Amino acid sequence: MLICVSTQLYRGLQVLISTTPSSFVASDFPAICGNEQLIQRAVQDDAPVFLNSNNLKLEEITSAFACALHMHQPTIPAGANDALICNLQHMFEHQGEGDNHNAGVFAWCYSRMGDFIPQLVAQGSNPRIMLDYSGNLLWGLQQMQRHDILDNLKRITCDRQYQPYVEWLGTMWSHAVIPSTPIPDIKLHIQAWQSHFASIFGIDALKRVKGFSPPEMHLPNHPDTLYEYIKALKECGYRWLMVQEHSVERFDGSGLTQDQKYLPNRLVAMNSKGESISITALIKTQGSDTKLVAQMQPYHEAKGRGKQHLGNVSIPSLVTQIADGENGGVMMNEFPRDYPLVWDQLKNNGRGTAGVVGLNGTEYLEMIEAAGVSPLDYPTIQAVQQHKVWHKVEQIGDRQNLNTATVEQAITELKASDHQFHMDGASWTNSMSWVNGYENVLEPMNQLSAKFHEKYDPLVSQDPSVTKRSDYQQALLYNLLVQTSCFRYWGQGTWTDYARELYRRGEQSY
Repeated sequence: MLICVSTQLYRGLQVLISTTPSSFVASDFPAICGNEQLIQRAVQDDAPVFLNSNNLKLEEITSAFACALHMHQPTIPAGANDALICNLQHMFEHQGEGDNHNAGVFAWCYSRMGDFIPQLVAQGSNPRIMLDYSGNLLWGLQQMQRHDILDNLKRITCDRQYQPYVEWLGTMWSHAVIPSTPIPDIKLHIQAWQSHFASIFGIDALKRVKGFSPPEMHLPNHPDTLYEYIKALKECGYRWLMVQEHSVERFDGSGLTQDQKYLPNRLVAMNSKGESISITALIKTQGSDTKLVAQMQPYHEAKGRGKQHLGNVSIPSLVTQIADGENGGVMMNEFPRDYPLVWDQLKNNGRGTAGVVGLNGTEYLEMIEAAGVSPLDYPTIQAVQQHKVWHKVEQIGDRQNLNTATVEQAITELKASDHQFHMDGASWTNSMSWVNGYENVLEPMNQLSAKFHEKYDPLVSQDPSVTKRSDYQQALLYNLLVQTSCFRYWGQGTWTDYARELYRRGEQSY
């Protein structure tokens, strides 16, 4: 077993993780809180992550591609005696229902990059992959005692030999869609994931997590929500965010130009007080997500791209894609066939380090910024439909003297006059709403969040060590779990019932 949690982390982190698959008692919490100061110091480390360890030269790269795999299984109250278990465990225990027969394949998908990367490196290839695992899934693998999967992931995360090839992306711990997540809980999700990740892979591994992958690729477009989201990301040490192409717009309201999609952009958010903040964004282009990544389409698209200029520097275009890493036949069957083939082709063509190459997101940004590109050179973008908001604000009054009332008036008038306008954000599942029809989930979710903050915010403010207490940990866990997106994806029925049961248990803790 590969052990990569440092001595410092053992002293600093309280790891409160249950390895009992079918029981839930007061001490059985994931390591989602209790070490905020240690985590905060670690994530503010600004040292280069890849720049000093990769084998690439920017001037030799024509274009590049970056692929990310998103992995998630929700936590559900469906174990023995309605215990909290991972949906993957439920799949294993109910093989005859739906597509639960895929449980074994899913488990292999969660583990297999720990096989692919060492094999490819041993063969002289130069692979890259970005990994995004929800906190729910990481906890579930611990609950199921799937040390085989976790140890395989630790190998490519903690062994220095493989660190140049693998980048972990942060995410919301309980796979919450950000536009409809209570604003005070956005940062709690981000911090919970960081704490949990560090408890498994170590504090040094957490220092290298600089990119963020939002669940469902969901980007809020309400000015205040987006501002607080980016503020939380930056306070938690993140340098960049992955966004879906159609979830953003240029400042004149138009879509991104074709070339712009393959450059870093600067996502700017201004709130209703006129305060502005920005973060680097890498653009995930539209398309059939799993099919594109499974068949390594980003590589083939990159072959048709070239260099572009940012400031006075010529840099390679970057084709960026993310997909579920386990869902669908293409990810189960075609990805394990096509992923190794691409790196083998690049090696055999002598282009593993020149021409078209694979890069991870942070690696790409570090390379172009070391060459003289400034984030201020990146094209500026904003969340989709914000152009309409600011135009309406100017019609109402003075944009230089912004206030919440004026912005909310503008939003209200736009909703009344423009049937295409909304403040629900945008995601890679824009054919469905995460809000409409889910009032029976959203109202309790917001109530539980309000109760949590009403009770614990004053206590934590007075004594930060309150986050180590079991009552705080249990309350936080249920607050985050109720916000899991899965409870608003499958329609009314079993999944909304799960949400109401989690709310009931959470409410009982007060």
